[in-house]
Amino acid sequence: MNEYFHEVLSEQPIDLPVFNPVALDLLELLAESEINYFEVIRTIKEDEALSALVLKMSNSASYMGRIKCETIENSAIRLGTQQIANLAIAASHASLHTSNNPIVKDVMQNLWLHSHACALGCRSIAMKTGHQSFADHAYMAGLLHDIGKLYLLKAMEHASQRRDFGIKLDLAGLHNIFSELHVEFGVKVMDCWNIPDIYRLIVANHHTEHLNSDDFLLAIVRMVNFSSIRYDISRYPTNITSNETGPTEFSLLQIDESHLSALETIMTGSKEEAV
Repeated sequence: MNEYFHEVLSEQPIDLPVFNPVALDLLELLAESEINYFEVIRTIKEDEALSALVLKMSNSASYMGRIKCETIENSAIRLGTQQIANLAIAASHASLHTSNNPIVKDVMQNLWLHSHACALGCRSIAMKTGHQSFADHAYMAGLLHDIGKLYLLKAMEHASQRRDFGIKLDLAGLHNIFSELHVEFGVKVMDCWNIPDIYRLIVANHHTEHLNSDDFLLAIVRMVNFSSIRYDISRYPTNITSNETGPTEFSLLQIDESHLSALETIMTGSKEEAV
């Protein structure tokens, strides 16, 4: 990708809609030392459409208990306050993956399928490898790790509508832009919206060459992201080299065949549940 595209993308507003206002409010609530159940519920219920999506997701196969939840309150009691907030953020995130441009819409929908599958996959791996304490963080990290791709797609669409830039959208060009710039611009987005550092570090480091052996959360995201390509849940992957995810992640997490089998089932099944 040439310097012109980088310059054009750098000129686009960093506040393009990659976060729903409700999601930002919920992320702020989740960053507090004690999560306020009533504030989380109130924030979700301010948006009726979002509330409906949250109920739909909470009653899907990935989360459903023995009894179907009829209210946000019931879902929060069953799943926990943080997880219901996570679902609301995911639902609001899904609503942003749309466009009137058929090329952009197709790419956006596939980016959402990938993000949703990775969120569920990261949560599953955390739960099954003895890291239940940050399973909810793993879910959110999986959801947000490729936020730079959503921003770049919206920025390219925005730029293509201006005749003076002479930008045309095509899949090959978008793929190259994603591969080269999604980490850089993902970090810019996280900084712009003051997203908690735990997720900023995931965005910044999920393709780094070396992995800190103490960073279990990053190891989970890297392993699940790589697995999404093997399971054909990433139609627009970054050009990942074979040494980016390997023995370090698997040994650190003590991954075995049962983990991989469960992961494949969850991630491939997520396509049917995506809102």
